[in-house]
Amino acid sequence: MIKLTEKEKLLLKDLKNQEQLCVDKYTAASSKAKAEDLKSLFKNIAAIEQGHLNTVNTIISGKAPSMSPKQGQSKPKFKTTFKAVSNYSAAGKKNDKYLCSDLLATEKYVSATYNTCVFEFAQPKLRQALNHIQKEEQMHGEWLYGYMAANGMY
Repeated sequence: MIKLTEKEKLLLKDLKNQEQLCVDKYTAASSKAKAEDLKSLFKNIAAIEQGHLNTVNTIISGKAPSMSPKQGQSKPKFKTTFKAVSNYSAAGKKNDKYLCSDLLATEKYVSATYNTCVFEFAQPKLRQALNHIQKEEQMHGEWLYGYMAANGMY
């Protein structure tokens, strides 16, 4: 059982709220996106965000999450390089740009929150877990940017 400081508990509460928001936003965006590859990307990121939420809940419950040495080093099992959508309508592109921009802003905020937590947590095992999640949040931002750049949205 790990012992958390009051500050760590407050930071975890914020992370839990942010991760739930990410799950909800990506899930909603996957149903609103017009392009199929973007729908798929959003669904896959929603699943990763659910894993982050589970990790945060594990820490809140007083347990250190198990982190394998190679975790986060493998490539995702879904498409993360994008080509321009050839049949984008103007309205569809505007819609998808809005969704991507909103989620990219969310990722920037969440990544910054994890950055603060990495510096504020006392236990190395917890800092390692939080740093791992932060790196994944940064990857999500990279994927969103890649999609937007390929489709003239950035």
